[in-house]
Amino acid sequence: MGSPPATSSTSTTSTMEAAFARFDALPPVEVAFMLGAWTGESVPTGHPLDGALEAFHWHGKRFDSAEEVHPLVFHTLGGGLTCLEPRAMGPGLRLSGRVPIPTAPLAGRLFQLLLPLFSTRRSGARLRMTRYRGVESATMQYDHLPINDVFRKVDDDTVLGVMDLKGMETPFFFLLRREGPGPSHSVTISAKEDVSG
Repeated sequence: MGSPPATSSTSTTSTMEAAFARFDALPPVEVAFMLGAWTGESVPTGHPLDGALEAFHWHGKRFDSAEEVHPLVFHTLGGGLTCLEPRAMGPGLRLSGRVPIPTAPLAGRLFQLLLPLFSTRRSGARLRMTRYRGVESATMQYDHLPINDVFRKVDDDTVLGVMDLKGMETPFFFLLRREGPGPSHSVTISAKEDVSG
């Protein structure tokens, strides 16, 4: 029997370093800048959560005020949107580094079928200014989970976010685009990216 294929841990580390270099080069944002509805997507860095939220039909986040935040907005089977109770995702997030998250279409459809059991109208987070990697910027703090999502400005309608979960070995990078008309663009991080300018 042949030996198992080598893992790409070095490449993943390099990609994570490039992602942080990009994040650190971006300016901070104020709490007021984040108010409104946003669509979201993963920024691939080799993290276990890359693409997982999309597989489960994640739409984005909604910031009604600094105190009323809906951090997990998903598409329903009927084509609408619903807000997920964040604590329902807690166990899966904690296991994501040890157990692969199923991303097959069937898993996403099953999740949508179960969404009514975990949907909520209550706020699940708040916005605060926090200092992360030496810079103070708007941060979404979950009410019942040890998670901070820290935001930096890409342009007037786009932010790059870092999900910092206590106990998770590496952070998860994601992009938010403000809903409505206006320019926005994707952010792709690669191990070979030139982040100097």
